[in-house]
Amino acid sequence: MKNKRSIFLNEVTTHIKSKEAREYVSKELDFHLTHGKKEWIEKGFDESNAEEKAIEQMGSPIDLGRHFDKIHRPRVDWFSIILLVAILCLGFLPLLPLGYMDETHFMTYKIIFTFLGSVIAIGLMLLDYKKFINLGWFFYTLGILLLLSICVFSNTTIGGLPVLRVGPITIESLMAVPLFFFAWASFFHSGKLKVWHFVLLFFISTNLFFIANSIATTYIYVVMVISMLGWSKFNRKTLFSIWGSMISLFMIIGVLAWYYMPLYQKDRLLGFLNPEKYATGAGYPYLYSKEFIYNAGWFGNSIGNEFIPQAHTNFVFVTFTYYYGWVFAMILVVILSLFVARIIVVFHQINDSYGKLLLVGAVTLYAVQLFSNIGMVIGIFPLTTMSLPFISYGLMPTLFNAVLIGIVLSVYRRKNMVIST
Repeated sequence: MKNKRSIFLNEVTTHIKSKEAREYVSKELDFHLTHGKKEWIEKGFDESNAEEKAIEQMGSPIDLGRHFDKIHRPRVDWFSIILLVAILCLGFLPLLPLGYMDETHFMTYKIIFTFLGSVIAIGLMLLDYKKFINLGWFFYTLGILLLLSICVFSNTTIGGLPVLRVGPITIESLMAVPLFFFAWASFFHSGKLKVWHFVLLFFISTNLFFIANSIATTYIYVVMVISMLGWSKFNRKTLFSIWGSMISLFMIIGVLAWYYMPLYQKDRLLGFLNPEKYATGAGYPYLYSKEFIYNAGWFGNSIGNEFIPQAHTNFVFVTFTYYYGWVFAMILVVILSLFVARIIVVFHQINDSYGKLLLVGAVTLYAVQLFSNIGMVIGIFPLTTMSLPFISYGLMPTLFNAVLIGIVLSVYRRKNMVIST
């Protein structure tokens, strides 16, 4: 009986070009054959004849193979790939008016960052994202160990943030976020996660991010977890209870933080709330960024030589707007925002709950960076170390967002390969 089934499945999959699709179709047909065999047995047939009847019911293996080759063929999201290429190319523009492209160091490293980001995105697209589904504890443990390494063995700082430098490799807290991204997707997909498990795991990881002294990274991590939590297998009542408790806790922490906050940090916050009053201190960055953007005009200042602090990193949107104008700035925002819209569209095209969790996490992490960075430079969000996806200069921001887009491409590629259960 098994031999007949194996022959049938092999004959069907022979006509399917993709190795991944062959595996999915084989499992799908095996499931239907088992179900069909059970129905024939209930009608009074013995196992051998029931198996034969189930196979006959499937029809021609050649026609089936050709049919499944069409509908289960891996898909390439060319729209997202074109967007990725366009944004990676736009990332070079802020360096041109600053003169950085004339320096071999900046030019070489920017090309390397762009190349590595492209490789990671395409590599993850080709990798089956479902291979990560049972590796939640593995990724969570790696994330905890990475944060502990930074907290305990940090040997230098970058932008005031502690990092661990091992030879040419710089390890920073942002590197842990993708690990927790995969971990929480696995945890939330599993029906085994209890509320106290979630509270404990979230408390440990969030505290380590705080200890690592990166408010911006802690912020995007917390928002990611809260968003993904909404697509977990907790019931609605439990979800609202958790969200309510978290909001209450963060409000209490906020009040206590203000009470014990050092004066210089209070000044920074007050400078954000009322930049005009603190124009010579903490409010100055908000005022000069607004001034640069206001003075950009529709088509920018191609011959401008004003000094813009952090012009190619946190304030890269100010640089882009000042030198290329409001028109190009709006085009840039639209192109960057199209990724958010695209992920939402892909989300509604798939039926895999684990894939949906990954998309929720990816769109949250990407959107938080995008809108926080732009909000920061126009004065509606506090100044933090927040990059503009693919536009800010740096290896980690580029690779971080490449991982997110790569996962989106991977989920889209396999949207027609969901096994019936």
